[in-house]
Amino acid sequence: MKFWLRIYIFSLVLFICTFNFAGVLIVEKIFSESLKREIEMCLGEHLSMCSAVNLSMPVYNTLKRYSRYTLSDDQAIYNVVNDYSTKNKLEGHDVSIEILDLDNNVIFSNVNFELPNKREELESLNESTRKYILRDINDRSYIFISSLLVNNSTYYFSYIKNISAVYSEKKQLYLFFIKLDVIVSIAFMVFMYFISIYITKPIKNLTKATQRISGGKFSEKVKIYSHDELGLLSENFNIMSNVINEKINELENINEEKQRFINNLSHELKTPLTSIIGYADLLRTTKYDEKIYSEGLEYIVQEGKRLQQLFYKLMDLIFLKKENYTLKNDFIKNTINEVQKIVFPSLNIRNIKLIVNGEDFVIMQDNDLMVILLSNLIDNAIKASYDNSEIHIVLNRDAKIIQIRDFGIGIPKEHLDKIFEPFYMVDKSRSRENNGAGLGLSICKKIMDINNINFDIKSKVNEGTTISLMFNKKIGGVNSSEM
Repeated sequence: MKFWLRIYIFSLVLFICTFNFAGVLIVEKIFSESLKREIEMCLGEHLSMCSAVNLSMPVYNTLKRYSRYTLSDDQAIYNVVNDYSTKNKLEGHDVSIEILDLDNNVIFSNVNFELPNKREELESLNESTRKYILRDINDRSYIFISSLLVNNSTYYFSYIKNISAVYSEKKQLYLFFIKLDVIVSIAFMVFMYFISIYITKPIKNLTKATQRISGGKFSEKVKIYSHDELGLLSENFNIMSNVINEKINELENINEEKQRFINNLSHELKTPLTSIIGYADLLRTTKYDEKIYSEGLEYIVQEGKRLQQLFYKLMDLIFLKKENYTLKNDFIKNTINEVQKIVFPSLNIRNIKLIVNGEDFVIMQDNDLMVILLSNLIDNAIKASYDNSEIHIVLNRDAKIIQIRDFGIGIPKEHLDKIFEPFYMVDKSRSRENNGAGLGLSICKKIMDINNINFDIKSKVNEGTTISLMFNKKIGGVNSSEM
């Protein structure tokens, strides 16, 4: 069952139950009050009749003493009640009177229907009490009010009134309420249908969005119509969609990088192997010639060194995949001095000076990784520099920044965002001359991430390149721009 339908049915059932319960309470309350008023009015009329009869009886007693015709007490009470009934037209008001003696003999009665044999209201009566009872006789409702009437003799005085109108009014109220209930329920059903659809519209949109995402549209978003719980759900869904889209793009980029890495690795292996096999085959099939042998062996040695460098770089990349590095506080100049010894032969061959300026400072580092990082960066600077030039290392103690600057060929702007990709080389011919494999900066990027180093690259063609390493940052990153 759909969510909007559950809301609709639940609301409808709750409304109908509540509305009907409240309606029944109201009708019963109105009926109870009406019946109470009717009973009070009947009690008042009964009391008025008793008083009128009691006031009339002394007159008949006086006439009885002076009249030639002697009336019995029963006749006297009959005449008094009959005169009152005729004068006040009680039958026209659905009121009846019954007078019984103590032996339950009828003295007066204008009741036009059969009375029950058992009369509970006549039991245990005394002069100071009145009793009433409600009875249903022949599909009509009556109130019976009884008391004792004492003159010379004692009689049961019963007041009987048809109060069916009160019960008819109750039925009319219920009929009206049923009609009102049907009309209001239908109106509520229509109203609640649209309300349920409107309330659950954001959920429906979310459902459609998830279906589109499952179909491959990972950038799918939903509109936010409100700031309630559903609006918050839509907002969180959009955030989740952004994260999924970013992760998908990241995975696609990683996959592309892996494929590009494999393709480049295959190419880098193929080139020196082809050269080695070619020259070896040439030497094997050619008559001995010292010059040819010397040149062929020289090419084989160079290509072998290229393969060796490629192997070392690949091993460095594999080594960097380990995650159990221990960062310790150490002065950066200690690491720089160690790197100077490593790159000294390369500097000396091309008569390039490495100049270190600035005050020493302490950083959190893995010394072995930092040596690899700085040696690779300086080695790239040497390869990009002209002979008899300089490479400057500037230390900024306050900002904890190391700058490595060369004055060589520079990097074109369009290549700056790609230089950290494995096997990427700006000038492939120059890199191969220096036995480069295009993995050095890729290794540097991984080391900077491990040591939480941010970096910035500024370069201009034929003017040189400056790489700034910024320590004690939350995560490694790159900001590249042209000088």
